[in-house]
Amino acid sequence: MSMGWMVGALLLGSFLIAVFVVGWLMLKRPLELFDWGTRRALARAGLEKRVVPSPAGPQTVFVGGAGPVLVFLHGAGHQAGTWLQSARALGARYTLVIPDLAGHGESSPRTGPIQASDIVGGLEAVIASQAQGRPVTLIGNSLGGWMAMVLATRHPEWVERIVAVNGGPLAGTDPSVRMLPATREEARETMARLRDASSPAIPDHVLDDLVRRSRNGPFARFVATTPTMGDWALTEAQLETIRVPVRLIWGVSDGLMPLAYAQRMLAALPDAELLALEGCGHVPQQEAPGRFLTALRKALEGVPA
Repeated sequence: MSMGWMVGALLLGSFLIAVFVVGWLMLKRPLELFDWGTRRALARAGLEKRVVPSPAGPQTVFVGGAGPVLVFLHGAGHQAGTWLQSARALGARYTLVIPDLAGHGESSPRTGPIQASDIVGGLEAVIASQAQGRPVTLIGNSLGGWMAMVLATRHPEWVERIVAVNGGPLAGTDPSVRMLPATREEARETMARLRDASSPAIPDHVLDDLVRRSRNGPFARFVATTPTMGDWALTEAQLETIRVPVRLIWGVSDGLMPLAYAQRMLAALPDAELLALEGCGHVPQQEAPGRFLTALRKALEGVPA
């Protein structure tokens, strides 16, 4: 048996194993495959993965670009890769700081309940270390929008603008939306409430993976701390103290945080504008990335680049 033949056989075997693994992931763990792919793509887009110490444990953050600092904050259950399209579009004009929120992605705590205090402490450490003393624009979806406004009240000197994307700190989300589905049909119903009716149907194997994640994934670990979340909610009166410009980008088909929620914030914030996006729901940067980027660029008008 020649050495060349052996090397060829090993390479073929490795290739077949890789094909099998990817195929299995596509069918059984499509969300993990999506996370892995988007995170690798962030690195290919020029962002460096860094680890920052924090009170909640080591926090993972992707950093790159040059110019004014944009800090992207994902929603509960997601990870930094959800902002891939935005990073590709904006990295040439801005410094991008895209963390995994505490307990999500590769950020600690890796097990157990995720407290809102963990997320706030992790973000404070990331911004303090990566913004290098420069004021930042906070762009947050869902939970990320909530955390952006909490940070603005705790560290007003850090923040020059907020872009809240279907997210905020007020109580009042629709409790009828089942965010921890136990069956495929419950997952289908949940996604129908979070997305626009015209959006492509989510395949059954992806719904099954959503059900699997709902048992012990980051969202479930965060929901486990619901009794203490009220300590971090803000009132309309507290929103009135946020003096920086706030732009609300809102997918109007969102059944969890409907347009009326955004209008409550709009009425309370001293300097706010609402950019409504038809035809998408709770996570517009994924459901309608092109139109979301158009709205985001408009929301960033006035931020020098």
